[in-house]
Amino acid sequence: MPPDVAEYLPPESPAQRPESGADAAQHIALGQRIPAQWWELFHSSRLDETLRQVIADSYTLAAAKATLAQAQEAIVEARAALYPQIDLGASARRSSAPTGLGMGGNLFSLGPSVSYSIDAFGGTRRHIEQAAALAENQRYQLAAAYLTLTGSSVTQAITIASTNFQIATVQDLIKNDQKNLDLVQRSFGAGKVARSDVLTAEAQLASDRTQLAPLRQQLSVARHALAVLAGRAPGQWAPPDFDIDGFTLPDDVPVSLPSELVHQRPDILASEALLHADSAAIGVATAQLYPSITLSASLGQAAQTLASLVRSASRAWDAGAGVDAPLYHGGALRAQQRAAVDAYNAQLATYRQTILLAFGQVADALSALEHDAELVSASSRSVEVASTSLTVQRSSYAAGKTSALQLIVAENTYSSARLGYVRAIGQRLSDTAQLFIALGGGWWNDGDQAPCPPATSGCAPSP
Repeated sequence: MPPDVAEYLPPESPAQRPESGADAAQHIALGQRIPAQWWELFHSSRLDETLRQVIADSYTLAAAKATLAQAQEAIVEARAALYPQIDLGASARRSSAPTGLGMGGNLFSLGPSVSYSIDAFGGTRRHIEQAAALAENQRYQLAAAYLTLTGSSVTQAITIASTNFQIATVQDLIKNDQKNLDLVQRSFGAGKVARSDVLTAEAQLASDRTQLAPLRQQLSVARHALAVLAGRAPGQWAPPDFDIDGFTLPDDVPVSLPSELVHQRPDILASEALLHADSAAIGVATAQLYPSITLSASLGQAAQTLASLVRSASRAWDAGAGVDAPLYHGGALRAQQRAAVDAYNAQLATYRQTILLAFGQVADALSALEHDAELVSASSRSVEVASTSLTVQRSSYAAGKTSALQLIVAENTYSSARLGYVRAIGQRLSDTAQLFIALGGGWWNDGDQAPCPPATSGCAPSP
């Protein structure tokens, strides 16, 4: 049984306290429906188009759909054991006999045979139940692959947008460094400052320029990763050049109730299906402890020549029943039964741990949104103060009242504040996406778009 959990976070935790101000925490709409295409909450047409392409061309989804189809065929194979097995046999033999024991010769035979195993102790039905549960597991594995694919794609798109924003910010900082350097050089040319002031300003400019290469590499990695997710080689397709302004941060964030989470996260549902399969495996192992009953019948023609094979005189039939009862297997059958029980207990523990991890991920994401709001607010204030300080230091330096070192310190403070603010904005978007992923992504809310809603039995993968 899943744990009885009513809240994601402890009472009076920071993420549950209301905030105010321009950078207040997003409103958590507990119990509100999460759309199947949850990324549309960011209101980015480029992102929507990219996700459509990713879903259509993903090899990961293609592999998951094929694996599901294979598991569904295993159900058909298991169900076949409930029906009689009919075969047609034909043989041709030639033999010789020792002297005094009769003549050897040819023997031809042809005819159908029927066999039927009575499922007296439920082993066959439990095997069918096990196969159905394993297929259910693959169905939720497909949903998990869908969630991972869309979540990773959105994350990479946000990374591209955030990195582009950081690159643009660094380029602005480099322009400011150049202004400072020009200011110091003019003062040096006028004989007001020492050569060391010029070198200090040049060092600051060179230091900020070193930030561009790692950011451009980060951008390349994110673009290549998104291309691979879309089923394309990086040299074949380039994703859109996402802009941070093209994303809208959702003010109202729909969040599933804790009681609903265990019925929505595909990894929890997949683990539950494996638990069902292990339960059925106990029944299969138990049935092997009891006798198996088989009915059989055959009708055939047997003759020494092909010409006489079709005559009625060569016709023969037989029917019978067989019972195989295990007497002594060295404890193997009991060991198999105990092993099946142990496997069930292990999967039960795994299932419960999967639920706990899911609740932990949602709690982390909710806390992150609150802390992101605090960080964005603090970073914004830091940029304002640092910008004012830098303006004052430039004026003071131009008037000869402060040193170049004080100017560069102010420039460093402003640079750090600007980059911190930019990263905080990107992190807030990313953490919002992570919350939707932790909640399961809403795939169950649209049967046309989702791989297979959890309430559907026997659904097949889309072509």
